[in-house]
Formats: sequence, C-alpha cells, structure tokens
Amino acid sequence: MPDAGELEAVISQQIVTAMKAHDAERTGTLRLIKAALKNKAIEKRAVLTQAESEQTLASMIKQRRDSIEQFTKGNRPELAAKEAAEIVIIEEFLPKALDETGLAALVNAAIAEVAASTGQKPGPKEMGATMKAVQAKLQAAGVRAEGRVVSEMVKKALAS
Repeated sequence: MPDAGELEAVISQQIVTAMKAHDAERTGTLRLIKAALKNKAIEKRAVLTQAESEQTLASMIKQRRDSIEQFTKGNRPELAAKEAAEIVIIEEFLPKALDETGLAALVNAAIAEVAASTGQKPGPKEMGATMKAVQAKLQAAGVRAEGRVVSEMVKKALAS
C-alpha cells in the first residue's frame, strides 16, 4: 500500500492509463478519488497521512453504499450498478478488507483482552472499550473492516 504522496501519484498515472484506454467510468472515478484526497488535504492544510487517506477513501465507499441503498429503494438499478462499480475501483487503493471469520477472531481476541484488563467478561456496557480494542487490532494488522459490521459483531458477541 503506497503512502499518501505515492497514492496520489499512482492515481494520476492510472488516470492517464484509463484515459488512453478510453475507459470513461474508471477515469471519472479516479478523478473523484483524486479530488476527494486533494480536498481533504486542503481542508487540513497539510499533506495527508496514510491513515487519513484511507479514511477518506473509506468514507467515499460508505457514501456509495448509502447511495446504492437509496437507488435500490427508488427502483433505479442502473444507478446502483454505477455506484457498485465505483466501489470496486475505490477499494483497489485500500488495504484488503478482512473476511468474516478473521474479523470474528479479532473480536474474540479483543473481548478476551478487555476481560483480562477488567477481570470479568465484558457485557454490553463495555461496548465502547471493546470497539476501541477491535479497531486497534485492525489497524495493527493493517486490514480494514466496515464499522457497522464490526459493531454488529461486537454487539452479538457481548450479548452472548
């Protein structure tokens, strides 16, 4: 995974490649990514860190998932398909998403960690501490997972 400066250079190079291939959809999506990263850097008034770049891309994916949901409700499958295609392109620039079994193992490890620090099995009241532990483990492993999925899995594990 390239750092933030390299990421922008890679995206610029891929824009040129997509333009030469006359791939309008990919070109448009890559330009959206570049613009989002540039806007975030301007907003921050500094160069983005790797984590900030990933956060920006993750929020772009979240926006598109919300749009897909709205387009599906509004009976606009062609627009939902366009958003889904954009998600695939954006995900190319993010670390690999963790699968459900790997995430479950991380959640269980985090619960065990919280239990060791408090001396008792955590319950629903320790949701915040457990979520922080899971997020730290995800970051340490260099993988990502959607917050909503992590939250649901932690909630289910704490309830049992």
